Amino acid sequence: MDGGASPRVAQIDVLIPAYNAESTIEAAVASIQSQTVRDIRIIVVNDGSTDRTQEVLNRIAANDERVHVLTTANGGIVSALNTGLAICNAEYVARHDADDLAYPNRFEAQLDFLQSKKEYVAVGSNVRHIDQHGNPIGTQSRLYGDVQPNPDWLPSKEPYLMHPFLMVRLDAIRKVDGYRNVVHAEDTDLYWRLLGLGRLHNLRDIHGEYRIHSGSISSASILNGRVAAVASQLAAVSYKRRLQGLTDLDFPSRLRGDYERAKSLSGILEFAGQSLSADERLYLRDATAAKLLSLMEYRPYVPDHEDCMLIGKAFSGSGSITKQNKREIGRLKGKAALRLLKQGKLSCVFALQPSFENIARACASNFKNGLLKRKQ
Repeated sequence: MDGGASPRVAQIDVLIPAYNAESTIEAAVASIQSQTVRDIRIIVVNDGSTDRTQEVLNRIAANDERVHVLTTANGGIVSALNTGLAICNAEYVARHDADDLAYPNRFEAQLDFLQSKKEYVAVGSNVRHIDQHGNPIGTQSRLYGDVQPNPDWLPSKEPYLMHPFLMVRLDAIRKVDGYRNVVHAEDTDLYWRLLGLGRLHNLRDIHGEYRIHSGSISSASILNGRVAAVASQLAAVSYKRRLQGLTDLDFPSRLRGDYERAKSLSGILEFAGQSLSADERLYLRDATAAKLLSLMEYRPYVPDHEDCMLIGKAFSGSGSITKQNKREIGRLKGKAALRLLKQGKLSCVFALQPSFENIARACASNFKNGLLKRKQ
């Protein structure tokens, strides 16, 4: 690891992990440099980039003493975030990504909120969506107010803040020991733990632009979708354990490799459920099935037949599920089935919605009987 000058204490430390971000990092950092709140330190962790990211960062740091660059071997986003967090010393920590853009008044609005409302430990903002080339997609996030999570819903209603637009009190994120290796869901897991210290809030206003890549981690493959679905619901199980005073779950760094080797949704669930009770395993299966359906609403995942079989068999043991939750799951299944039908994946549709196959067989049988009667 290498760094610049000795740390200075600013009002806000801005934490930016960067990996192979040569084409976007300069604009991302410039949007932070132009904030109306000037008393900031910008900590960029170059997570083992193999492109020109380091060269660009060196040039930026040479022209702004507020920029502090850390260079590490590639260890992934959790490692990079915890590395940067270790040297933070400001009262507030703001997150930002190496490919997003913050509007100039973002920090001012978030800082005003946290300084005036001591019961809150973190605040987020809404964003406009841009594509990988920086062009507006025409959509935006629509979050507002205090987060209202529900760890018993299927899938769990997560305490959601836009992670790259988070501002959090340093003492709070230190008390919960920073980030854990909850693969593709490290932000959700952090928010569940922060809820034990105070309230979380989303500002109504738009304070930046969030870049959506066609090949991003969360959109790249169905394997990522399976892992994200399981891990996000494990974070809810972890939260419920803490509420009940039970031993918390462990999330060692090897989990990513273990999940990827398991490959199938059933395999990942089997591995993840090894330390869970029977009731927890049942919840994890059903919540994961619902989460994967939810992810399919806006991610280009293509589930295979086995995924659909597991989802089709899920929810049968969830006796306490509410009517509203059942309707939501039905809506998600119907939308996923329609998408699969358009792709010509009829066997997957029948696996996802077994009742469809029964209807189809009944129709085929009636049609066949009708033909036979005509012949007679």
